[in-house]
Amino acid sequence: MHIVLYQPEIPYNAGSVGRTCVAVGAKLWLVRPLGFQLDDRRLRRAGLDYWQHLDWEVVADWDTLLGRLPRHRIWFFSRHAAACYTDARFQSDDVLVFGSESQGLPPSMIETHQDHCLRIPIHPDARSLNLSVSVAVIAFEAKRQWRQGH
Repeated sequence: MHIVLYQPEIPYNAGSVGRTCVAVGAKLWLVRPLGFQLDDRRLRRAGLDYWQHLDWEVVADWDTLLGRLPRHRIWFFSRHAAACYTDARFQSDDVLVFGSESQGLPPSMIETHQDHCLRIPIHPDARSLNLSVSVAVIAFEAKRQWRQGH
């Protein structure tokens, strides 16, 4: 599994997502620009001692990422998606893409890939979930499906 943070802004979130990636055995991809420095102590603190076990890579832009993962199925997560994440059947080599904390994914990306856009349904009083929480919900759902043989 590959987890992609598209232009993440908050080091604590990226660090927490790194911990989740270690827990589920996923590779973390960070797509620039980043809202923090990679040596940010907050990034490392959120990842605790898991960071040394994390398989991760930073890429310059979206096109570079696509070049590195050309044959993988890609899922895009957005609160604007029509389909629910539980409607998808995840595979072990899927790419799960999450947008920045303040902007989410670009509208053009969502429009171009509507058939692979998913959302996590939440109560209308909540505008959104924290990025690291969203990643954990999806990553562990994917792992659950694999264990059940879907």
